[in-house]
Amino acid sequence: MNLITAIFGFFMNLPELPMRWLQGKLAGGRLGWVFVGPNLAVFGLFTFLPIVIDIYYSITGGTELLPLDRPLVGLENFGSLLSCTNHLDPDSCTRDLFWHGIYNTLKFVAFQVGLMVVFSMLTAIVLNRKIAGRGFFRAAFFYPVLLSPVVVALIWKWILQREGVLNAGFMAVGANPVNWLLDANWAFFWSVFVSIWAHMGFYTLILLSGLQAIPSEINEASQMDATPPLRHFRRITLPLLMPSLLVVLVLGLIRAVQMFDEVYVLTGGGPGTATTFIVQYIYKTGFADQVRQYGLAAAASLLLASVLLVLTLLQLKGMRKNG
Repeated sequence: MNLITAIFGFFMNLPELPMRWLQGKLAGGRLGWVFVGPNLAVFGLFTFLPIVIDIYYSITGGTELLPLDRPLVGLENFGSLLSCTNHLDPDSCTRDLFWHGIYNTLKFVAFQVGLMVVFSMLTAIVLNRKIAGRGFFRAAFFYPVLLSPVVVALIWKWILQREGVLNAGFMAVGANPVNWLLDANWAFFWSVFVSIWAHMGFYTLILLSGLQAIPSEINEASQMDATPPLRHFRRITLPLLMPSLLVVLVLGLIRAVQMFDEVYVLTGGGPGTATTFIVQYIYKTGFADQVRQYGLAAAASLLLASVLLVLTLLQLKGMRKNG
């Protein structure tokens, strides 16, 4: 045992000599770069370099993959994406699928984020009370967050397909089966529902933490004054919960704008373009179409990135304001 300890200690002390030598050579705090340098190199290789490549592809045209084989076209890709006779009518746009993706994404964000914030708030308030089985219900609501988005989509696709579990229940009571995923309105509804079901637990946890951070003395004083529950929520709980609510809202917006995997597996973007969102347009244009238009996909991704950047800056501003 002592021999093993000695061998282990020997190998653990091997870096000491070169580190002492580096400490003598790199004075003035420059030794820190030795530790963060590899992380910065990996971060730059897999984050900054792809951004630079994406920007380059957005100002080039053609269908060639290699950068040197692609001709420069300037802002032509952005102009093609934004060219519309009437921006309120996606069919009047040069790239109508891009604008269908934008409008579908905006509609999805409005419904999904709005409903998710409401349901997460109500769930957090209930789970913050002393109810029987509170620990079980907290775990049950958070469990879907642990599942892969693809697994979530496959589970619900199995439930919602024509021969699925839901239609089996309908037929058991004499009702006709419904093509849940082949009707545009139902497909969009289930896309919103499945997304809320999969991610609500995460946002509920944030709001629950915010509720538990409210000093108990404030709630006790409100109870002693016999404050009505609704007034207590509006005047006390909601203002104190606003920082957590802001985080939930912005994180939910960012995630909803980037929605792809769950909806793509569940509906494939159909029927038609009913559930085709902006990220799916980028994927389809750059990787799935027979003629792959990398420049258009890169330009669309930069437009999406600018929206996400604005949302992130709003979150940071709101957190500083509430801090």
